[in-house]
Amino acid sequence: MNSSNIRYRLARRTPFYYGWAVLLSAGAAVFVRNAAASLTLSVFMFPMSEDLGWSRTLLAGSASAGGIAAMFAAPVSGYLVDRYGPRAVLLGATLLLGFTTMAIGWWITPISFYILFGIGRVIFAAPVQIGTGAVVSQWFIRRRGRANGILGSSHSVGMGLMPFFAQILINTVGWREAWFWLGITVWAIALAPLLLLMISKPEDVGLKPDGDGDVVGTGERSGTTVSPTSEDGSEGWTLRDALHTPALWIVGLSGGLMFFVHASVNIHQAAFLRDQGIDATVAAGALTSLAAGSAVGAIVWGVIAERLPIRFAYAGVALFTGGVALLFLIVDNTALAFIVATLFGFGLGGLLVVPSVIVADYFGRRSLGAVRGFTEPWIGGGQAVGALGAGLIYDVSGDYRAVFPILTAFAIVSAALILFTPAPGKAPATDPVAHDPNPTDLTAADD
Repeated sequence: MNSSNIRYRLARRTPFYYGWAVLLSAGAAVFVRNAAASLTLSVFMFPMSEDLGWSRTLLAGSASAGGIAAMFAAPVSGYLVDRYGPRAVLLGATLLLGFTTMAIGWWITPISFYILFGIGRVIFAAPVQIGTGAVVSQWFIRRRGRANGILGSSHSVGMGLMPFFAQILINTVGWREAWFWLGITVWAIALAPLLLLMISKPEDVGLKPDGDGDVVGTGERSGTTVSPTSEDGSEGWTLRDALHTPALWIVGLSGGLMFFVHASVNIHQAAFLRDQGIDATVAAGALTSLAAGSAVGAIVWGVIAERLPIRFAYAGVALFTGGVALLFLIVDNTALAFIVATLFGFGLGGLLVVPSVIVADYFGRRSLGAVRGFTEPWIGGGQAVGALGAGLIYDVSGDYRAVFPILTAFAIVSAALILFTPAPGKAPATDPVAHDPNPTDLTAADD
């Protein structure tokens, strides 16, 4: 029996809605992508800098290079997700991520590190980000907030465990072999669920979003302004039409600003805490507490995103995260390190939820991959500039203290942009040809 038959039989016979099994497989993918996470790199930054004599700017620049590359890879990834389905894209991405992670310890020059870790960052930010977010939003409409919250929480658990696991490996076998075992972990955790459980849309196996027996035809979710979608997900915005709305551009820009904040803290947090005189193991533990806060925050913000108009939830995430960023200025002991990291993580949990939900709510299910492929480059650009900018400020001034007020200002701007930009409303009418779920014009604007 091949994997296609297994997935179909499971989908038709499970005593619960099969979307939860799809969510499990997507969760495995976002869990293991943390092998290339900025927090994982932050654990390697100190020993690699000491051993190789590389500056922190050089090391952080690998994440920036990957982020820049992801800006170009995201539209392609979005097209591939729409064209071939999330399963094929996520399987290929996971195979490649495992290999490149293992290879970092074998071939270590600045150029090779930038290539290998950069590929990992592209996978992290483009195919995995877009593929998992799209498939979850296809399977869930009314429960989209909590489903994306669980997906974000899965990422957060990996965000906490991967750096901590990496620190244990570094302490035990050294940083070179630690990269190898992280790559093995990627394959061991994610390949089987993706191969056996992942299905692109509920309609592919005769099911409906949320497990409902009736079509949701009046709007994607109550309580917010969303685009109508039909049973087969064909209604909604094409990328070409969405590009004519201010909302799409503002969603992209706001995401870029917030992920500037995200990357600036994530990549440099461990090094900042070490500079404050905090022990390396404690600094790694603070990263774990950040991830724990993020796991809880993803669930909480996911529920909030179902109960409030999504733009209010998004603005709330931005203002909370920006406010907490200032608290890093008072961190000078272990207790404060854990408290502030946990609070900041709670805000980051929202950033794992609201970008996916706002795109699906505003523009519908029709071409989620293509639309996410447009918004993700903004996020990748924000991460790239944030990672490099914080490192440059440190190299010039000798500390990170000037970074945090800048992060707060960016978060306030992001919240204001989202709050004062109206949702796009109903998608323009299209002719019958355009109701193909993979129309050729979906990515014409990306050509």
